[in-house]
Amino acid sequence: MTMEEMKNEADTSSRVSMALYTVMYPVFTQLEQVDLSAAQTLRAAFIKAEKENPGLTQDIVMKILEKKNLKIDYNESLLRMAADNVEEFMIDRREPEFQELNERARALKHILSTIPDEINDRVGFLQTIKDIASAIKELLDVLNTVFRKYQHQNRRALEQQKKEFVKYSKSFSDTLKTFFKDGKVINVFVSANRLTHQTNMILQAFKTVEYKP
Repeated sequence: MTMEEMKNEADTSSRVSMALYTVMYPVFTQLEQVDLSAAQTLRAAFIKAEKENPGLTQDIVMKILEKKNLKIDYNESLLRMAADNVEEFMIDRREPEFQELNERARALKHILSTIPDEINDRVGFLQTIKDIASAIKELLDVLNTVFRKYQHQNRRALEQQKKEFVKYSKSFSDTLKTFFKDGKVINVFVSANRLTHQTNMILQAFKTVEYKP
């Protein structure tokens, strides 16, 4: 497999994972109010199936949309839902640095989710871009603080996750530069979804950080 194929596979994996936790997790949560046992069983089944067959959840969602003859932009819809909190990614520690990490991640995802509403308004979109850049910097500042004060036996993996976040942040910036030349909105949506996914992966990685005496 070439490097380009590996990159494309990783990008596809990001969107696949988002289909599971952005689209289906809220459904499971609502079902829990009706039948907790059934909801838990269904959630576990989807997680297992997605792990064994990456892309299955997205295929199911797309088939439902097709069957209902709903004409929507999948990537745009995914991005609009980006601001929704996913319990599995929320850090439940009380230390202020971790609570701040939750808040900074939530703020970034919220701003990213407004892109579909702002992208056709040049002035408004330019302000959104500035807000995204500030949110990314604030999130990285909190990450650096956590690295200084806390540690984990898999510190290298945490640092790698941070590098991935930075990489996709830069990729998003490059996509924006290209957008102002070619006007292809879909590429911005896809890139923003990847950045959203990496933000969630940051939260997931730091849920297990241990305190450094």
